[in-house]
Amino acid sequence: MTRPLQGALIGFGFIAEKGHVPAYLSSPDAFDIVAVAEVCAARREKAKQVLPKARIYPDTKTLLAAEAKNLDFVDIATPPCDHAAIAHAAFEHGLHVFCEKPIATSGADARSMLDHAERVKRVFFPSHNYKHAPVIKAIRQVLESEELGPIHLVTLDTFRTTHAKGVAEWQPDWRRHRKTSGGGIAMDHGSHTFYLAFDWLASQPTAIAAKMSNLSAFDTEDNFNCTVTFPGGLAVAQLTWNSGFRKVIYTIHGAHGAIKVEDDDIEIHRKRAGGKVDVEKLSAASHWMDASHAEWFKYLHKDFVRQIRTGEWVGKEARDAAMCVQLIETAYASARADGRELELAPVRTAAKAG
Repeated sequence: MTRPLQGALIGFGFIAEKGHVPAYLSSPDAFDIVAVAEVCAARREKAKQVLPKARIYPDTKTLLAAEAKNLDFVDIATPPCDHAAIAHAAFEHGLHVFCEKPIATSGADARSMLDHAERVKRVFFPSHNYKHAPVIKAIRQVLESEELGPIHLVTLDTFRTTHAKGVAEWQPDWRRHRKTSGGGIAMDHGSHTFYLAFDWLASQPTAIAAKMSNLSAFDTEDNFNCTVTFPGGLAVAQLTWNSGFRKVIYTIHGAHGAIKVEDDDIEIHRKRAGGKVDVEKLSAASHWMDASHAEWFKYLHKDFVRQIRTGEWVGKEARDAAMCVQLIETAYASARADGRELELAPVRTAAKAG
């Protein structure tokens, strides 16, 4: 019998405690979280309560020095500003890396993480948890049937009444400070938006035009919209922290019909002869109001294990994650240029480029 993978959590904020840890604890045959690094003393105490058998450290360097020889992987759940440095340190110790989104705050850092993973032959896997929401899986089944024909347009709207707050014990507004987050709502929700668009348009983007604004006293944007060009169509996204309600609304348009999603509710519109359109209504409970998404993480963890077992050091998910960061970075440049469309280069790791 294969032993459980020995892991360490780096960062013990909301998503680590409420999302990652419950998923790990539900799979004791696959995972054993033996250590935690956390800079906040109050959160270290919380980690002791939640993971009483784990060894707790005040920072990543101390944890790796003491534990690297006992570990198979680290799970990075800190703010984005620290992701790249922690990933590189883990790779230097020969460890696999599971990393929260966005994987970095610059395209250069994202690519360097993938290159390092390839070089040391360790898995780098991003936390693209929206892919495992039941409603997104239902959409995938329809698209895989190809009954809608080629997809040429997707729209992705994310409405939030405010930014997601961090734990009260440590900088609850860290998502609104560029120093820790790297950006505002585009940095926070852009990855979810873009990796779904990649799947639905079945390709990588070639250009982006974006605009944004900030209605707050923070130094990051809270309204963002963009048009992303793909070889076969467009993705149009609108993200805001200033909505009067919380909701995700997605639409996917093909030659023979369309899909509309509002949270858990799905409408499949199928074009018939004579201009008739049949509408099928479905529901897939995805619990969007629960920001922890612990159930979704279980599937991510299974994919992470599979890549470790098969030696797929940098897979499609990792390359998509790097492209998400490049898109966000280019969107910011486009907004500074008054919305001018800017081209994107394909994401290639050093191994792929060679």
